[in-house]
Amino acid sequence: MRTEFVESADGTRIAFERVGEGPALVLVDGAAMHRAFGTSRGLAQLLSASFTVVSYDRRGRGESADTSPWALEREVEDLTAVLAAATDEAGPRQAVVHTLSSGAVLALHAVAAGAPVRAVSMFEPPIDLTGDHAADTAKIEGLANLVRAGRRRETVEAFQQGIGMPAEMIAQQPPVVLEALDEIAPTLVYDMCLARAGSVPHEVLAAVSVPVQVLSSDTGSGPLGGWAAALAAALPAGVHRTLPGTWHGVPDDVLADAIRSFAAPLLAEAS
Repeated sequence: MRTEFVESADGTRIAFERVGEGPALVLVDGAAMHRAFGTSRGLAQLLSASFTVVSYDRRGRGESADTSPWALEREVEDLTAVLAAATDEAGPRQAVVHTLSSGAVLALHAVAAGAPVRAVSMFEPPIDLTGDHAADTAKIEGLANLVRAGRRRETVEAFQQGIGMPAEMIAQQPPVVLEALDEIAPTLVYDMCLARAGSVPHEVLAAVSVPVQVLSSDTGSGPLGGWAAALAAALPAGVHRTLPGTWHGVPDDVLADAIRSFAAPLLAEAS
């Protein structure tokens, strides 16, 4: 697949690629992922028979650049720029967005701001509507201190432990995976900021009037399933659905089927 680039509002160059035919479906990764490291390419291939699937490297990872200081608003602008490129090439000027984990925060803010999005699907967004902002801020500062000290491997370990990743999964990571995570360790602070309590205030939720599918695994994701159900209930047109899976994940084919059955009818209506 050919890498394309779009310029975000602050001039940061964002890399993306597209595959397939049909209406636009934009994938937004969560923490510690980009096009060459994660699930987006496999998922895009499974969905490419039904959609023009666009996936991109969030700033600071993969082939995308970064510009300091980081802010949620800058990443929302990145997504908005990718959406503009996606809908320019894929027929109707509306897309469905599917997000993994913290990428959901970007999608909700983009939709609330008027981005051309027909609907949103999201898997296990780390959005706790009753969370502790001060406690989250302390965790973020601890992670940022490790980054500033150049202790990238410790940053990765602290992040994984902080999000509740099972100890056996942490221990089983091969060296090649840990080396890739070390490369993008500074962006883990960005994702912790996205997951901080209050990052999606109630006025943003109220402004998201499009259909939103909130998915979660039926086993092993700690509080994420409950958070998903609560988020769906707080959205004007939200629905919660569980899928067979494991800790913070489900098989790609199961996820692709859930996205397709949700997105295809809505995009057909918009065409």
